[in-house]
Order: sequence, then structure tokens, then C-alpha cells
Amino acid sequence: MLAAIVGLALIAGLVAHFGTDAVARTLAAIGWGGFAAVCTIHVALIVVMGIAWGALLPGTSPWVPVWGRLVRDAGSEVLPISQVGGYVVGARAVTVTGVSGTSAAASTIVDVTLELFGQLAYTALALGWLIYRSEAQLAAITAIGLAVAGLLAAAFLAVQRRGFDLLGRLTRVLGDGWAEKTAAGAAALHTALTRIYQRRARVISSFLLHFVCWIGGTLEPWIALRFAGAPLGFAAVLVIESLLYATRSVAFAIPNAVGVQEGAYILLGAGFGLTPETALALSLLKRARDLTIGLPVLAAWQLVESGRLWRRVAAPSASEMRPRSR
Repeated sequence: MLAAIVGLALIAGLVAHFGTDAVARTLAAIGWGGFAAVCTIHVALIVVMGIAWGALLPGTSPWVPVWGRLVRDAGSEVLPISQVGGYVVGARAVTVTGVSGTSAAASTIVDVTLELFGQLAYTALALGWLIYRSEAQLAAITAIGLAVAGLLAAAFLAVQRRGFDLLGRLTRVLGDGWAEKTAAGAAALHTALTRIYQRRARVISSFLLHFVCWIGGTLEPWIALRFAGAPLGFAAVLVIESLLYATRSVAFAIPNAVGVQEGAYILLGAGFGLTPETALALSLLKRARDLTIGLPVLAAWQLVESGRLWRRVAAPSASEMRPRSR
């Protein structure tokens, strides 16, 4: 909450510093038409990302992971929680539809991993463009960041494949009830992860869908900038977006990357000719997009959860009211 408050104060300070009127004019230039186009593209991408998750959950209705993805993104971008919190609420959302908790958790872990590798490939595209344009300094920084992120991603994957064996040995040494439960849960999760990774065709298709979605996400700011009268080439926008989301990944603990996204847009956009007020307007447009899509999703999720809770509470009361047989 403190990070969110500081981030909101930073956004307000940046808007005031670069001119509220200038930012408002840029948003007005984008207009409702541009905003509707951005929201439509984003919803389509969420559906495809849900399908990518669904590839890891065979036998499940394709709308279940799409629903889970909507809740995941709404939680991450609207609620004052970290990205990890969004993963948790997304997994919770699919369990409500009948998916087991173990399958929901394992598929979420793999889906997040594949999305991360898709992001690395997306950033690699940006690096290739920077090298092509002889942007040596920015290319060097991007290459270093990409190498570090690649190592971390590989370590995350290795933990999924090997780390549970270590956890199992540790809990067997510790013994006692809580450790045995932990070992049983870890073993079930490890088995579910192994089963998912054994379906290589599904894993590859999920990765490719995520990679396509990363590239497709570039369309949103590219179109918004055209509506704003400050068009940039698709490759330039791809570089800005890839580095922006790399920055957001580093700041994953800050709710909704509040303040981080705005500052990154200003710094990155400056290198490609974007004025600070245009960069801020673009960031605020994304915030408005997330609220427009996320708030109805969270309201629907609340209704689903409330209905489940009400039925659980009402069931014992109904049984108590039944006449007892003699």
C-alpha cells in the first residue's frame, strides 16, 4: 500500500511538472475512438493468452482459462497487490470452475514461465533492432539485462524441474505433521508440473501464443500514438514496449508498477522523440484501459465468490431445519 501511495504521488507530480493541460490535450487527441481500439485489442490479447494457458489444461473448457486470465490481469493491474498476487487470484478463479487446486497452481507456474520466455524473445527482437540501428549504448544495456533475465528464467525453470526433490528430502528429514503435509503438497505439485512439461507440443504452442501476444501488444501504443498525432514506427514502439515491460518485471513487487511505468515511458520515449506529456498520456491511457476492463471482471469474480460463500453458509442451516427421523 505504501508503494502504491508513493507511486500515485509520483504520477501526480510528473503530470503537474510536465503540464496537466498538455497531457489532457494528448488524451483528448486520442479520443474515445483510439481508447476503444486499444481496449478491443487488449481484450483480444487476453483471450489469446487465456487460450495459451488452456493449452496446459487439456480437457478444460477453453473459456475457463480465459476467465482465469481476465481475473489474473485485473488483480495485477487494478488491486493494490503485486504481480504474484495476480497469479494467485487467477489460479483461484479457475478452481471455482472445478479445476483442482494442484492443476491450477501447476498450470499457472508453467504459464507464467512460458510468458516470461516469450517476453525474453520479444526483448531479443528489440535488441536486434537496436543493433541494426547502431544504437550501441542502449543495445549494450539491453543485452546485459537480457542475459541476466535469461539466467534468472533458466534458474526458475530448473527449480520447477529439480527444486521439489530438494524440498521433499528436507521435509522427510524434518518429519512431523506439518512437514509431511508440505512434502505431500510439494510432491503433488511436482507431479503436475512434470505432467505438463511432458506434453511438449502443448508447451511449445503455449509459448508461441505468448510470443505472438507480446508482439501484438505493440499495436496498442502504436495505434494510440497515431490517434495522438505523434506516430512512431512499429519497430520503435516495439523497442519502447519491450524495455518498458522489462522494467515492470524488475519492479514486480510494486502494485501495478505505479509510478515506475510512467517514469520508464518518459525516459524511454525521449530516446525516440516522444515528448514527456505524450509518454505520460500513453501510460495513463493504459491505466484507464486496465480499469475499464478490470473493474467489471473483479465485480463478476466477487459475485461468483459471494455466491459460493452464501451457498456454503446456507447449506448447514437448511440441513438443521429438516425434520429428524425417529
